[in-house]
Amino acid sequence: MEHPKIKIAVKNYGTMVAELYPEMAPLTVANFLKLANEKFFDGLIFHRVIAGFMLQGGGYYEDMSEKDTPAIRGEFRANGFAQNTLKHTRGVLSMARTMDPNSASSQFFVMHKAAPHLDGQYAGFGKVIEGDEIIDRIANVETGNYGYYMQDVPRTPVVIETIEEIK
Repeated sequence: MEHPKIKIAVKNYGTMVAELYPEMAPLTVANFLKLANEKFFDGLIFHRVIAGFMLQGGGYYEDMSEKDTPAIRGEFRANGFAQNTLKHTRGVLSMARTMDPNSASSQFFVMHKAAPHLDGQYAGFGKVIEGDEIIDRIANVETGNYGYYMQDVPRTPVVIETIEEIK
């Protein structure tokens, strides 16, 4: 099976290429590609970065205002979606969500290191195949708190220039 590929260009950091796995999470991949093709992610930031864990982005602008989009079904084992067996190892892309298993929308995360406790609990849908060093560069930014409600926010914004499908 030919996997769709995306390019994630991060301002001042470089570009990552990831392949997506519709056989693991078909709705998630379709939603992500739709958002990418609509330029939804352009100018958003990685707003939560935890070295040794993950980099989360796709929902906030540099000024920390939120950009939202409708939620989709959570395609992971604990939510009755048994076909998604993707492990949360380094480089894996997965969907962020609240406690509601069907709350994933546009926010995604890239694994910096393996986190087996996420397996079957979040919808993994792809993996970085080029630009692995970009993950490390972003993971090592200085972070702090933003207001009283958000932690692990990069002190200098890590801006997603574009996420685009590679045809």
